[in-house]
Amino acid sequence: MSIWWSLHLRRDAASVPLARRLLIGAMETAGVDPDISYDLSVALSEACANAVEHGGDAARGGSSEAYRVTAYLDGEKCRIEVADAGPGFPAGTGGRVRPATRPVPSDAEHGRGLCLIQELADHVHIGNKPGLDGAVVSFDKILKWRKDAPLMAV
Repeated sequence: MSIWWSLHLRRDAASVPLARRLLIGAMETAGVDPDISYDLSVALSEACANAVEHGGDAARGGSSEAYRVTAYLDGEKCRIEVADAGPGFPAGTGGRVRPATRPVPSDAEHGRGLCLIQELADHVHIGNKPGLDGAVVSFDKILKWRKDAPLMAV
C-alpha cells in the first residue's frame, strides 16, 4: 500500500499546523503507530517552520510566497520532503548540509530544528535544490503499525 500527497503552502506560520494535522490524520487513518506519527509530525513542523522563516528569496529583493511539502507512505517507510525557494544553504557545502553540532543555549528560541529532525528520523538529507534556488530537507522513518491497522503494509 502506498499513499502520497503534496501541498503547496503559503510561507505563513498558520501553514505549519495545517501540514502537521494532515500528516497525523493520514497516518492515523492508515494505522501507523501513534509514537511514530508523533515523531514525524514534530520533524515536519520543524522543517516547515524553517521554510516559513528562511524560505524567502532575499537576494532578489523579494520573497517567495510558498513552499512545498510532500509525504510518501510506501510499505514500511515514510519519506517527507520540505522544499522552499529561498537562498538555500551557504555555498561551498556541495549542496549538502550538516546541522551544527554546537550546543544551543537553553534559553535560545531558534537553532534546534535541524538537529531535532535528525534525532527523530532514521535518515536525513539537508541540502539545496540542484541547479535551483532553495533548500530541501527530506527525512525517512521506518514505520510501525497498530495491530488493527486498516492499510498496514503486507
